[in-house]
Amino acid sequence: MKATTLASHRRILIIAIVVAFAAISLTFSSRPALAHKASDSYLKIRGDQSELGVQWHIAIKDLELLIGVDSNRDGDVTWGELKAKQTEIAAHALSHLKMWLDERPCEFEVTEMLFTEHSDGGYAVLNLSPSVSSAAEAFKIEYSFLFDVDPTHRGLVLFEANEVPATYVLSPTQSTIEFNAGDASLWSALVDYTKEGVWHIWIGFDHILFLISLLLPAVLIRKSNQWQPVDRFKPAFRSVLKIVTVFTIAHSITLWLAVMQYVTLPSRLVESAIAFSIIVTAFNNLFPLLKIPGWAIAFVFGLIHGFGFANVLLDLGLSSMTLGISLFGFNIGVELGQLAIVAVFLPLAFMIRKTKFYELAVLKLGSILIACIAAIWLLERVGNFEIIGF
Repeated sequence: MKATTLASHRRILIIAIVVAFAAISLTFSSRPALAHKASDSYLKIRGDQSELGVQWHIAIKDLELLIGVDSNRDGDVTWGELKAKQTEIAAHALSHLKMWLDERPCEFEVTEMLFTEHSDGGYAVLNLSPSVSSAAEAFKIEYSFLFDVDPTHRGLVLFEANEVPATYVLSPTQSTIEFNAGDASLWSALVDYTKEGVWHIWIGFDHILFLISLLLPAVLIRKSNQWQPVDRFKPAFRSVLKIVTVFTIAHSITLWLAVMQYVTLPSRLVESAIAFSIIVTAFNNLFPLLKIPGWAIAFVFGLIHGFGFANVLLDLGLSSMTLGISLFGFNIGVELGQLAIVAVFLPLAFMIRKTKFYELAVLKLGSILIACIAAIWLLERVGNFEIIGF
């Protein structure tokens, strides 16, 4: 009877910690948020034999951070407020972008500003008119937009020649890229989107936490309602490999359905469901209520995560010609990114699996912390405001 009461009190305490942590964070939050994903801008360059077209998509939340486009500070940027700041937006943006075509400096002028929606909210679209309008073979880009304010910001370059795309990522550690028009090919698209898949899983904090939630009990086995360490590494590795592979298969299904636009779900609903999946998985480590194996959990919730992955490809803009190869490459990249995380985590977990530290600090406390973070994300995404900002 005492054991039952103690277990009940323990559950109540853990739930109270999660609720209290989320409530305290909510109380001290005051900044509006449009989404959870890392800051990106999209530089789309179209080069063919006759002309060069350049379009730059910049998140309104980033423009608000840099120059303050929400004039009345009501948390809702209108088209009128955005248009009133067009000159300031153009000047600030172009001061952080330089390009050379065949070693010739290329200046830009903003000819038009439009508005579009991406998966994480509104974006200003700057149509740029280049001073060098003729076709070029060699391109060089220097980019420094937002790096001094947000080191996690990335500039995603989509270069398209004859409908074949190539993608590049600009970051504080790689703010300059050079490429040739002839580099764009189906093979380069496969390589580029494989890299994009790896990069996305590494910066996708929610996907990483979901994966870690599944990995935490991988070196343990449930017997007599208690966790006990596994005897050998090989069965644990096989179990983890199955989880990662099944997760990839599941999200590949919904990723394809979403990108092909057979199934379209609101981004806010998808991101909220992803946060909820993390909470459920983390709590299942503490109180195994889901009477299904880890790979089955990975499959069910992997279907949800696939819709989240789709936002990345939809935001980049895929041409129909390379859709299949890009999807294939992106999935390979996600799988490789997950396996890299497994390669670091699993050996370390196996070495300390028999210690109380692993059971209490890593498994239990780790699951509680993951559930707390996911609970905050859930509040952010349902309520559309920012608490922790990622």
